[in-house]
Amino acid sequence: MPTNRLAQEKSPYLFQHAHNPVDWYPWGEEAFEKARSENKPIFLSIGYSTCHWCHVMERESFESEAIAELLNRNFISIKVDREERPDVDAVYMAVVQAMAGSGGWPMTLFLTPDLKPIFAGTYFPPIPAHGRPSFAQILLSVTEFWGSHHDQIVASSIEITFALQERINVSDEQELTVGIQPLSDSTFHHFEQSFDPIEGGFGGAPKFPRPAQFDFLFHYYKSFGNARARDMALLTLRKMAMGGIHDHLGGGFHRYSVDRYWRVSHFEKMLYDQAQLVHSYLDAWQITHDPFFRDVVLDTVEYILRDMTHPDGAFFSAEDADSEDEEGKFYVWTFNEIEQALGVDAEKFTNYYGVTREGNFEHGKNVLYVADPSHASFTSHREKLFAIREKRIRPLRDDKVLTSWNGLMMGAIARAGDILKEPRFIQAARAAGNFIWKNLRPLGNLLHRWRDGEARFDAYLDDYAFLIEGYLELYEATFDKMWVERAMELQEEQDRILYDEANGGYFNARESPDLILRSKNDYDGAEPSGNSVSVLNLFRLANFTEEDKFKIRAEETLRYFIGRIANYPYAMPELMSAAFWQLRSAAQIVFAGEHISELKRVANSRYLPTSIKMKNDATAGLFAKSLRALDGKPTVYVCQNFVCQLPTTEPSELEQLLG
Repeated sequence: MPTNRLAQEKSPYLFQHAHNPVDWYPWGEEAFEKARSENKPIFLSIGYSTCHWCHVMERESFESEAIAELLNRNFISIKVDREERPDVDAVYMAVVQAMAGSGGWPMTLFLTPDLKPIFAGTYFPPIPAHGRPSFAQILLSVTEFWGSHHDQIVASSIEITFALQERINVSDEQELTVGIQPLSDSTFHHFEQSFDPIEGGFGGAPKFPRPAQFDFLFHYYKSFGNARARDMALLTLRKMAMGGIHDHLGGGFHRYSVDRYWRVSHFEKMLYDQAQLVHSYLDAWQITHDPFFRDVVLDTVEYILRDMTHPDGAFFSAEDADSEDEEGKFYVWTFNEIEQALGVDAEKFTNYYGVTREGNFEHGKNVLYVADPSHASFTSHREKLFAIREKRIRPLRDDKVLTSWNGLMMGAIARAGDILKEPRFIQAARAAGNFIWKNLRPLGNLLHRWRDGEARFDAYLDDYAFLIEGYLELYEATFDKMWVERAMELQEEQDRILYDEANGGYFNARESPDLILRSKNDYDGAEPSGNSVSVLNLFRLANFTEEDKFKIRAEETLRYFIGRIANYPYAMPELMSAAFWQLRSAAQIVFAGEHISELKRVANSRYLPTSIKMKNDATAGLFAKSLRALDGKPTVYVCQNFVCQLPTTEPSELEQLLG
């Protein structure tokens, strides 16, 4: 079968398009030079390997000989994996949102040969439908306009690019004295207004997990005693775990629910969702001590260790929604399949999981969700169905290793292992942390992606921020000072390469001639913003190391973005969570001596979001080193602003100190 240039790429997404009749180029100078020399517009398509509508557009358009003929004759076509090149994705997502009013994948853009935007959108159907022109109509219109209004198009593309650059360079900086509490109140009220009090979640269908919301709501509850904030997050997490968005057989969560009730999923599974939701359900367990939330953490981590872990320890990126060209086929069941598998127990099981003879999904199939929680959980029955499911053809697994998402996952698994006393989880986090350090930092500069032995692309902001967070979580789980030292080294590298000294805040990527602007991520969406996580990291580092430079940089970055929160309170909930470290001042829980596991168990059982746990002999700061064990016994100090309450050696006394 003939192939195009994408056959030479490591990206699973690019390789999926290697047999298209479209004359695809990867993003790079070869394509840009071809466009310049032939004075042709660029067609840019951005997506990712587990994107359902990307698959649809490929089948409908990119596998079409007629569409390929139009593209190959009139355009230079470039395919980009958004997960490999988040810098390119961020730039052109800003373009799509500005020109089309909203964004998504696949992204469809037309550019001048110097990469400035002409036209932008998302999915386009093969025939006109739902108010959208067909993709062929778009191609013909752009081709005609490029020929007849060339100078006008070029001038317009320059104006659009200039406007985007101006927006990025304008700071909404305000003094922090404007008040973190009023801004957090505004953020809470925004979420409260959109909250679904029956089914949980925010807004109507489709419903997306956005763990930064849960993080904010739990922080807000802890800071101001607002039980409503706590209960909104707890209800949503419970409803999600009972719904079809949760894989009740294999563990973990699908990307989103297409309905209000969390029942019918969009079935792809993303590593970043699993990582963030492990943190959310750990928070819920610490707040409630309800084993329901602990069990969700355990099944999610087991899924990652079983299905999403490289033999050398790193974590894979995603699993597709589709198998055998059918969305969700791997996950759904007919009533008869369950009846044959479970026999006389099928009736109770199907009642519990909402399974009907007619089907609650498409084509008589069923998605499992908890419809009647009054029954038992059917562990052995789930195991039997899981074994049957394992014999099916699996969805595609995107096996590339991303530094950013590995940072999120290693941090989540390390924290889960520490809190739930699961040493093998901590060992898995260590293995991932060492894999990234060895394979994605081979020459002293962090890289973004590894696959099949090849590490490539300079690291982006999310790589630094999420990996630093992961290493700090590993330190708190192990008290091995190597992880803090690595975090400090990476933070200094991040500051040197990505900090905007003129205006404040961190750029998403290094300056590069193939980017028309340097963007700054300021939205905590499916993943938290690298800027938000960086503020949190800096506050934590300031407390670990006792070095003011980290606190100063955290406040500078917070100040840069704080005005945007005032204007768009829903946009950066994770930054607001980081801001609570400024509002409340962090607590240091310092352990001294050996055999501290019982004392640490008490600290781990409490939800203490603006605190750090550290060992007196494993920190770069002098303060913690000055604290000593009492009479050779394991001892803990609870401190704030480096002023400590009386130390204790008794777990019961620590419970009282922590409240």
